[in-house]
Amino acid sequence: MASDQLNILDIIYSSSVDGTGFRDVLFVCGCPHHCPECHNPQSWNAENGHWESVDELYKKLTKSNLTNVTFSGGEPFEQTRVLCKLAKRLKEEAGKTIWIYSGYRYEELKEDGEKKKLLSLCDVLVDGKYEKNNTELNMRFKGSLNQRIIDIPSSLKENKVVLFLP
Repeated sequence: MASDQLNILDIIYSSSVDGTGFRDVLFVCGCPHHCPECHNPQSWNAENGHWESVDELYKKLTKSNLTNVTFSGGEPFEQTRVLCKLAKRLKEEAGKTIWIYSGYRYEELKEDGEKKKLLSLCDVLVDGKYEKNNTELNMRFKGSLNQRIIDIPSSLKENKVVLFLP
């Protein structure tokens, strides 16, 4: 594996459930959380994925001008360094907005320098582990009530959690 490779499970194109508008969703492999009743338990084991370069993923995620990007998993923050390279290109070269889903809480992520760098390259974070017994019907963009949909730029600027209101 090269230093510009991500271990991914799949890409789903033009999703309307993983953030606002139509989004191409990159599902990374490897997750330490193992939430009961997880939507993607096949993504827990890194051996279930395959390696792709940042260049190849960039091409795939910029095929359409009509979609933005969501990083999901697995746990995206387990591949922070290389995901930063991809996020930076998607923002700077293609003007994509980026949503990121994580089992980690915002407060944990912003205290880790490398994870904060990835966080700062994204627009919206859906944080917190999925809790099967903490759900309601018709929730948008999150799986359980404990999860928050966070406006990352505003939260970093104001040094407190600012919720994103879709």
